[in-house]
Amino acid sequence: MRRGFSWERRSCGLHGHATYAPDEPDLAGRLRVATPWGDAWRCLRCGDYVLGAPQGAGPAASAPLVLRGRALRDAFIIRLLAVDKVARGLFIGLLAFGIWRFNGHQDAVLQTIDTYLPLLQPFFARLGVNVQDLSAVHLLEQVLAISTSTVAMIALGAAGYAALCLLEAVGLWLMKRWGEYVAAVGTSAFLPFEIHEVALEVTFLRVLALAVNVFLVVYLVWTKRLFGVRGGNAAYEAERANQSLLEVEAAAASAETPAPASGRRSPRGLPKT
Repeated sequence: MRRGFSWERRSCGLHGHATYAPDEPDLAGRLRVATPWGDAWRCLRCGDYVLGAPQGAGPAASAPLVLRGRALRDAFIIRLLAVDKVARGLFIGLLAFGIWRFNGHQDAVLQTIDTYLPLLQPFFARLGVNVQDLSAVHLLEQVLAISTSTVAMIALGAAGYAALCLLEAVGLWLMKRWGEYVAAVGTSAFLPFEIHEVALEVTFLRVLALAVNVFLVVYLVWTKRLFGVRGGNAAYEAERANQSLLEVEAAAASAETPAPASGRRSPRGLPKT
């Protein structure tokens, strides 16, 4: 199954094929084939021929950059990390709202937690999680034990962190360069706090959250060449361009045309002019 899996065909199955008709006749001839049902154009993503008019046309240099191969795999991982950021942002946002909403009613909230939290334990136990080990529960209990003015500041800080997570999620999902930088910087800024939490008490959720964030930072910096790593943005854009099937076809067409040289003979044995 792994050998038969294709990121390109998976993407085309979800989003449709990407066809393009370049103005250059030689290159267009390599991307088009005549059939009894009409012309078929080669998909720039998966390489299959698709019947019907191409989705776009123009100079080869203006062709859309279609993600293929490793770039598609990277896009899947990045969007998976974006989903994680959305989940974190929504959860922390709800927590911030709860802290702000019930500020000044700490005794009632603590009583509610003591009453209903044990009822959730069977559900979390099925997931292999002890609800008492959730860092959010400990944070909420600590927050409710301090003054109302401090609680308001904590709620504001939590809301800001939730907004940052959602901003990172948007940038990552849209595959924007600024989103990758925001995610790398924002996640790195909170790594010391997560390391401190793990040092205080080692739990599965804390270790998992730390591992995910460390992976996110290292993966973004290395694969997206952030902060000048591995050649920086210029090398990253060149790598993306080289993965375009249209660029590969253009290079193949150029390779089939021998360069003029003195005394060199053509494949048919005729002298080169």
